Amino acid sequence: MNVIYRTLLAAAFGVLAVVQAGQRSYAADDLAALTYQAAGDELRTRVVINFDKEPDISTLLLDQPHRLAIDLPKTVFAFDKKSLEPRGIIDDVRYGMIDDARSRLIFTLKGPFKVERADVLKNDNSPGYRLVADLVASSDREFAEAVKAQNATTASTQLAPKGDRLASAAPAEVSKAPKPFTVVVDAGHGGIDSGAESTDGTMEKDVTLMFARELRDQLRKIPGLRIEMTRDSDEFLRLPERVRIARQYEADLFISVHADTINQRSIRGATVYTVSDKASDAASRAMADRENKADNVAGVTFDNETPEIADILMDLTRRETHTFSLSFAKGVVKALKGDVNMINNPHRFAGFQVLRAPDVPSVLVEIGYLSNEEDAKLMLDPAWRTHVAERLASAVGEFSGKKTAGASN
Repeated sequence: MNVIYRTLLAAAFGVLAVVQAGQRSYAADDLAALTYQAAGDELRTRVVINFDKEPDISTLLLDQPHRLAIDLPKTVFAFDKKSLEPRGIIDDVRYGMIDDARSRLIFTLKGPFKVERADVLKNDNSPGYRLVADLVASSDREFAEAVKAQNATTASTQLAPKGDRLASAAPAEVSKAPKPFTVVVDAGHGGIDSGAESTDGTMEKDVTLMFARELRDQLRKIPGLRIEMTRDSDEFLRLPERVRIARQYEADLFISVHADTINQRSIRGATVYTVSDKASDAASRAMADRENKADNVAGVTFDNETPEIADILMDLTRRETHTFSLSFAKGVVKALKGDVNMINNPHRFAGFQVLRAPDVPSVLVEIGYLSNEEDAKLMLDPAWRTHVAERLASAVGEFSGKKTAGASN
C-alpha cells in the first residue's frame, strides 16, 4: 500500500515539482510537503506543515529582514497558494530548491522573534508526519543574541545561498550598555480605523496621534528615557501588533492614548485604565468591547486561532506586571488630578486586549471624550495638549525612577 501511495503521490505532483525545481525531475522517494497551515496573531503564531514521510530539517535565523529558514531534503511543495497568505507574525512564505539535493522554506516575519519549538511529529490518524513550529515575538536584543550564538556555533552562514545570508558573516554585535528605561507611546486607532468621532467631525485617530507626538516630545526631555511610538502616521495597526512592538523594544512602560465617545454628552475628563478580566463598571466594559473590536474594521477576526493561542491571549498578564501597571496608573491620577479635568473614579479597569502584554506595565489613557463639546475643543488646542502631556510625562519620570531603583536593589 505504501508503494502505491507514494507512486500516486509522485504522479499527482509531478507537474508542480518541475515548476518548483526549475525543470528538475523528482524520484518517487522524494519528500512531499502536502499542506501548510498557520494560526495565531502578531505575538504568537503556530505553523503546521504535513509531509508524506518524515522530513530531516534544520533551521537558520536570517536578519534584515527578520526571517526563519527551514532546510529540507529535495522536496515537492504542493501547498495551496491561498494557505500561504500572511497571518499572525508571518509576513511572507517562500520555498524552492537551493541545490540539487536540498530545498528551503523561508518565513519573513514582522519583527524579531524566537523559535519556541520546531518539532517533527508522526501523524496519529493519517499517514505521514507533520512539522509544528511555534514562532513567538521577541525583542531586538534577544534576536541579535540568538543570531550571535548561531554564528558562533555553526557554519550556517557559509552554507546559505548568497541572497539569504546573514547581513554579516561575523557574529552580530550585541550592545552591553545598560538598557535605558523604554516607553512605548501608542496612538489609538489609525488608517481605516478612525475610532470615535465628535459632532463636528473630529476623529479619534487624529487627536490621539497629535497627543502621542506631544507626549513623545515631553518625554524626550527626561534624561535616561528611550521613547518609541507604535505609529507616527495615519496607519492601521492590529491590536496584537501594537503589543508586539512594545515587546520588540522591551518596553518598560506602554501608554495607549484614546479619546472615546459616550451617550451622556455631559460626561467629560480624563480616565486611566488598567487591564482586568472583570470590568470596574458597565461603561468601562462597553469601552473595552468597542476597542477590542477595532480590528474588525479591517475585516480581521480571530476565528483561525487555535484554542491554545486564544487561551494565552486571555491569560497573558502576569501578577508582577499588573502590580506595576496599577502603580503607574495611580501615579498618573495623582499627576493629573487637580490640574487636569478628570471623571469621577478616574482609575478604572476592563479587559483591553491592547494592555495584555505579559511583561510590560501598560495603561490606557482616555484624554477626554469627543462626545463632550468642551473636551473636543480642548483636544484640538496645542497649549492644552502640551500641558496634559507635561503632567503625564512627570508621572512617567517618577515611575521610571522608582522602577529603576527597585531593579537595582
